[in-house]
Amino acid sequence: MNLEFKPVVAEDIDKLRPFYGLRPNKACDSVFLDCFLWKDYYQVQCAVSENRAALCLMEKDGQVSTAMPMCKEEDLPYFFNQLVEYFEQVLHKPFYIALADEEAVEYLKLDPKVYEVEEQADLKDYLYDGEAMRTLSGKKLHKKKNHLNGFLREYEGRYEYRRLCCSDRHEVWRFMEEWRQNKVDANAMDASLDYEVAGIHDILKNCSSLRVPMAGVYVDKKLEAFTIGSLNELENMAVIHIEKANQSIKGLYQFINQQFLIHEFPDAALVNREDDLGMEGLRKAKMSYNPIGFARKYSVRKR
Repeated sequence: MNLEFKPVVAEDIDKLRPFYGLRPNKACDSVFLDCFLWKDYYQVQCAVSENRAALCLMEKDGQVSTAMPMCKEEDLPYFFNQLVEYFEQVLHKPFYIALADEEAVEYLKLDPKVYEVEEQADLKDYLYDGEAMRTLSGKKLHKKKNHLNGFLREYEGRYEYRRLCCSDRHEVWRFMEEWRQNKVDANAMDASLDYEVAGIHDILKNCSSLRVPMAGVYVDKKLEAFTIGSLNELENMAVIHIEKANQSIKGLYQFINQQFLIHEFPDAALVNREDDLGMEGLRKAKMSYNPIGFARKYSVRKR
């Protein structure tokens, strides 16, 4: 089987990105940047098959897995079976998808006698109404609006929302180092955070070729919040990959969250703010924004 899997590098952007967003998929990994951000953590390798699909392999804690093919919906069965054959004939390992998107699972209608499909409830992405997130209107978002208004009053004339570019990367690195150190001091670090920081560094090093929307908020001329997103054009959905802010500045998270959508994704109907990793604090924070649904994910194993 002629599939040449290689580690994902910045030079692959133009080769791989066209295969993303070809079929319905509301998960955060429906855009290329998610793959690029976590490529080292999951040791991601990708191959282009027949110029019609991007196929990826991952390895974490010794477990080799794959993702649903990035291809047109009608081609899903063909490339899914190609991956199954690759696991069996080349890797000689049991076929396993860690996070399959709901749309692909429903389309494939996998035989339960052959495949075990199990929802990964803690890893579902939170979906929000784009206009509600831009306006923060309505009773359910009233607290968020109050936090935002409190920030605007407290820091009037002292803040600036700014679209960031490659030349700002050293300021972002300085901000990220401070943010990371605060996590260390608070004993809130987990193993993935260092990889996340490294992934952000890689994005900033290659931001001109990635062409990714990035923004920051300066308070008293110092960068105090930073965010990165992508647009899934097929779903008209903004995916917020990174959102970091100085937690000691009340209302700053609400401000950058709202302003990033207003300036960079003014017409996005949906906003995907990724999963909560099963963490109670994150779950509470994400639920407080009144999600309108979830992008559910499933593990798929061949019996």
